[in-house]
Order: sequence, then C-alpha cells, then structure tokens
Amino acid sequence: MKLDFYKSKKVLITGNTGFKGSWMCEVLLNAGAKVYGYALKPEEESLWNILGLESKTETCYGDVRDAKTLIEFIQKVQPEIVIHMAAQPLVRLSYEEPAYTYETNVMGTVNILEAVRKTESVKSFVNVTTDKVYKNKEWEWGYREDEELNGYDPYSNSKSCSELVTSSYKNSFFNAETGGRKVAITTCRAGNVIGGGDFAKDRIIPDCVRAAYKKEDIIVRNPYSTRPYQHVLEPVVAYLMIAKEQYEDITKAGNYNIGPNETDCYSTSDIVDAFVNEWTKQTGENIKWVNKHDGGPHEANFLKLDCSRVKKTFGWQPVWTVKEAMEEIVEWHKAYKDKNDMESVTLDQIRKYIKE
Repeated sequence: MKLDFYKSKKVLITGNTGFKGSWMCEVLLNAGAKVYGYALKPEEESLWNILGLESKTETCYGDVRDAKTLIEFIQKVQPEIVIHMAAQPLVRLSYEEPAYTYETNVMGTVNILEAVRKTESVKSFVNVTTDKVYKNKEWEWGYREDEELNGYDPYSNSKSCSELVTSSYKNSFFNAETGGRKVAITTCRAGNVIGGGDFAKDRIIPDCVRAAYKKEDIIVRNPYSTRPYQHVLEPVVAYLMIAKEQYEDITKAGNYNIGPNETDCYSTSDIVDAFVNEWTKQTGENIKWVNKHDGGPHEANFLKLDCSRVKKTFGWQPVWTVKEAMEEIVEWHKAYKDKNDMESVTLDQIRKYIKE
C-alpha cells in the first residue's frame, strides 16, 4: 500500500479518538493528508492523548447520534473521503445498554450517510463494521460476504443493521444508474484487532497489559473462544487502500472481509500465552494467567472470516502474523511503561509495517 495518494486529501474519520481511529490518524498524517474527525472525547489515558492528535487534526467532539452537529461539521469541512468508525464496540456493554448500542450503531450510520448524501465533495465512503455481523453457525470455515447477516447479541446485531442501512442508502441515493449521486460506498467487516495503545475495558490485550504492569495474574474470562486476531495496522491500511481504490474506480466498491490468514485464528488462551511469552522475553518478568470463566452473556465460541474477495480484488495480503503482531504490541507497551517517546515508537511501527 503506497500512501502517496493521500497527500493533501481531505479525509474525515468518525470515531477518530478511539484506538483504531488514532492509529488511522497517525498513518494519514504521516502520509500528508488533511485529517478531520468527529468523535466523543477520549478517556484521559488514550492513544489519542498520548500521540497529541488533537493539535494535529481538526476534530469536532460530538456524538454520532447528534445528526445536526454531525451534518453541519461535514458540510463545513467538505471532505473527499469519509471513513465511519464511530461505534459502541463492546459485546458485554451492549447487553447492559442495548438501546444506547442500537442508537449509536444504527442511527449513527443513518446520520453519517445523511451527511454524505448532503455533502457534494464526498467521493468515497467506507463503513467499518465487524466480523460479528454474520449469523454465527459455529462452523469451522470462514464466513463469506454473501452469508446471512444476523448478529446474535445487541452489538453484533446493531452492526448487521448498520450494514443493511448502508446497502439501502447505496441503492437509493448513490446509484448512478437510477439518477443517484456517484459515490463509492463500501462496508468492511474486520476481525478482532490488537495493537499497542489500546486501553479499553473488556478487551483481552489491554487486560493483559494492565495485569503485567501491576505484576498480577491475568484474569481470562473466556479462554475457549476462537477469533481472527490481527494487528490494528492490518485493517487500518486495508480501509485506506479500499477508500483509495474505489475513489479511483467505483466498480471496486462492495463488501469486504478484512482478517488474518487461517493460521492466525487463535483461541483467547493462545493469545494470552503469546502475550505472556513475549512479555517475559522482552522484559524478563514472569507473569501467568488464570482461568476465571464466568459463563457471562452469550458470545460466539468460534468465528473465522474468508478474505478471498479482498485478496482477489486488490491483491491484498496480511503483513504480520499474530506472533509478529505480539512482538510489536509488547514493544509498544514496554516503551510506554518506560516513558519513551511514544509518537516515535508508533511511527516506527507504521513505517516498518508499510515497508514490509
């Protein structure tokens, strides 16, 4: 992926203050893009604040449920490319706050698409959803883009709805054959993302890091689930590649799975083992994890993606294995613990990834 295309391009990202959004901002800024964002204010300890991204982007702090403010900001900015990542992203929280989850993930999608519909400058739009949009049948092969969409829990289901909303807007308002405006519209369904700078609650790597910092046992609540894990730069760069390619050729727009090769579908216990081994290797500190499986609300036990379409259409391939990703994650969090220059560390990892 060559990022020269993005030099001086106006790119707006919703959810840019989040973990994945912050990595995307850093990639785009490094490519010379003009980066705009619409998102909630982040927690104090966040990658956004660590990298000082507020001063490097023009960001409107707001809620995607607030259609008026969102539309006004996008019309003011007049971006060429919009990448929608704002979401309530946690399964467990979606059981506690289902209405909020649907309002954010469904109406948030409606609102951003309304903004795109009313803003003539937008030529390329990518809606980031999740691998969990599929009706999970617990089978051993990967889901393809034409499989049934029907997520089980409120988070997964709200993202399935977001896919349907996007499809409807694409057919109704952005179909040149029926008189609509010519805008390339794509949804991307990514696997589980891991990487340095993630401090979120209820995610396995941040839980591992917090325990390692405190030299405590890592508590693992569901060691048996299997997911398609990938370093955050894998989907981030894939989204940018797709946004670029469909900007230049609208026939490339569609629905794409973004996930690792089959060998990198790990169980949670295997992911934690990989972290423990790498942490000990880089720091010399011995840590361990304990199984505190709590039953919890329903979550899929087995989930894989078939990424043949994105590979065939764009020649895309994952760059880092989970083992390599874990080396980068531990390196990042060790540097953060040692109070190093984290912008330099983050940019070094981005440049290493792009070069490879």
